[in-house]
Amino acid sequence: MAKKAEVKELLEAGVHFGHLTRKWNPNMAPYIYMERNGIHVINLYKTVAKLEEANEALSKIAASGRKILFVATKKQAKDIVAEKVANVNMPYITERWPGGMLTNFVTIRKAVKKMASIDRMKKDGTFNTLSKKERLQVDRLRAKLEKNLGSISDMTRLPGALFVVDTMREHIAVKEAQKLNIPIFAMVDTNSDPRPINYVIPSNDDASKSINVILTEVTNAIAAGLEERKSEKQAEKEGAAPKTAATTETEVVEKVEKETEVEAKAPKEEKAETAKVEETPKQVKEEAAPKTEKKEKAEVKKTVKAEADNLTKIEGIGPKAAEALTKAGIDSYAKLAKAKADKIKEILTEASSRMAHLDPDSWPKQAKMAADGNWDELKEWQENAKGGVE
Repeated sequence: MAKKAEVKELLEAGVHFGHLTRKWNPNMAPYIYMERNGIHVINLYKTVAKLEEANEALSKIAASGRKILFVATKKQAKDIVAEKVANVNMPYITERWPGGMLTNFVTIRKAVKKMASIDRMKKDGTFNTLSKKERLQVDRLRAKLEKNLGSISDMTRLPGALFVVDTMREHIAVKEAQKLNIPIFAMVDTNSDPRPINYVIPSNDDASKSINVILTEVTNAIAAGLEERKSEKQAEKEGAAPKTAATTETEVVEKVEKETEVEAKAPKEEKAETAKVEETPKQVKEEAAPKTEKKEKAEVKKTVKAEADNLTKIEGIGPKAAEALTKAGIDSYAKLAKAKADKIKEILTEASSRMAHLDPDSWPKQAKMAADGNWDELKEWQENAKGGVE
């Protein structure tokens, strides 16, 4: 784990400077140490404690493989966020926050895929067949998309957390994350409301030195989490390969069948002899035991099946869409593979008007790969789809 931040280090960076007392938010009172020359001073001991708590949570999220989206569109923070966050390979927004970035994520993904489509046009020569005016328009569109969304091109699904610099300025991002129950980490100054924030880091969010020192601590914690994930994967490779859900299910079925065959082949005389000798309640227990064992194995099989048929593994299906499909009886890859796109669209629209924009055309195709256990093929297809190569 990265070394903990020290009060002296934060003091030198000016993390303790708040806003003018007349601009304060009363909800920040627990984090304010005193007032000096009409300016509130933040309690750095509380900042250190809160920063440590936030770093621990961010490290766990990074270790789980989820992305953490950083948002900082103010001039002082732009370059710092772009530099620090790029080092840990996390997405970030440093230009204008695109409305619906989280709540309308599917549309944002389409815009990102448009960039890949333009790049593909340039590679295969299609771009050169366009007129000069059209090429200029396409180049301008590509540059605009790259500026606003280039940093989130690798973010294929909603982030596991949101890190915000200046919650007053990024209030739309905070509201969208709240709506989707995404944990919010933020640098909160004395003029901001800490109540919507899950992990408050009371600090000066206006000075570049202050932002730099906090982001350094945060990105170090994320790097530690990523390193932990990498070492775990390495340990898995060196040891026994982890069993897939499909393999586990097959083994359970084979074991049950094998035990049934052995039981059927047992000599009848031996069974009769056992029956004579043990005509007691113990016999009832022994006869009931195989049934109980089979029942337990059937339950294991059922559980494994439930885990295997996680519809959110299909590109484009979120938790809400998966819930709607399950309620409609499409609760497995096999059923989804046989379903018609029009029927799926109808189910989603009936469940919620917010899901009417979802495009389920490729879902049956993906579900067929998942049902057949072709996970590598599915992964390759999804990677190509992300790049607009489908």
